[in-house]
Amino acid sequence: MAAHPQLNRHGELRHLLSIEGLPRDVLLHIMDTAQGFMSFGEREVKKVPLLRGKSVFNLFFENSTRTRTTFEIAAQRLSADVFNLDIQRSSTSKGESLLDTIANLEAMDADIFVVRHGQSGAPFLIASHTPEHVHVVNAGDGRHAHPTQGLLDMMTIRHYKRDFHALTVAIVGDIVHSRVARSDIHALTTLGVPEVRAVGPKTLVPGDLRDMGVRVCHDIEEGLRDADVVIALRLQNERMAGGLLPSASEFHMMYGLTPERLRLAREDAIVMHPGPINRGVELDSAVADGPQSVILPQVRFGIAVRMAVLSIVANTSA
Repeated sequence: MAAHPQLNRHGELRHLLSIEGLPRDVLLHIMDTAQGFMSFGEREVKKVPLLRGKSVFNLFFENSTRTRTTFEIAAQRLSADVFNLDIQRSSTSKGESLLDTIANLEAMDADIFVVRHGQSGAPFLIASHTPEHVHVVNAGDGRHAHPTQGLLDMMTIRHYKRDFHALTVAIVGDIVHSRVARSDIHALTTLGVPEVRAVGPKTLVPGDLRDMGVRVCHDIEEGLRDADVVIALRLQNERMAGGLLPSASEFHMMYGLTPERLRLAREDAIVMHPGPINRGVELDSAVADGPQSVILPQVRFGIAVRMAVLSIVANTSA
């Protein structure tokens, strides 16, 4: 049997590359560990020495503000030495291969690589070519996966809804291009959510989601009715080929989350979004800033989750 690409022989997390294939107890362990870090932002001294002496390299080959910054904060709070590679000036922009860049950084005594890349599978490639003492965390690869976003979404849901086993979760928007949607779906089904809905136009919702136990809804009212959690996805304009959607305004007219549409969900439903928000496209400002929105708390959960992931992988042997 082939070795699990993310776990060591004891079933412990060595790399975080995707939520797909991870056991439920691993997801719960990450969230339980993150829960212990939730209060750190309120402390006078926000650091602990769990990663003291470790070097964390943030390799963001795609633009990011929220994810890169929260990873940097997480690593610093764990007392790691943090290095942000300037991709525009790096050797990869001059033709050096990705693996050659990684090999040179390994020679600088890297312990953890946090990787965001436009090509699906790039973090897996890096993980398969690193020494046993080096760990890789996927911060988003192509259309494939965004595991820490999926985990922070699960942390948010658990905080507000407690139990996964009686929930209806609606994921609304551009699902076909969304690595967040894939990670959320794998996490929700692994954690036992009985009904996961994918809501959007036929051009943006892959039909094969039904094979994963997901209910596909092309009607927004059907998708939102009696939902406990609504996750609005950012319209992925930079990844879309022409012809999939006439316009952003038409998307909002058909699938945008408005206060009126939100009333179809349960009265205590929460609204989530991975950010950045396109106001007036995926959701109205009245929803984004409304009492059911937990979008800003998601960011706080994100720091705790990323602290948990970094501390867990850094202390896992091969």
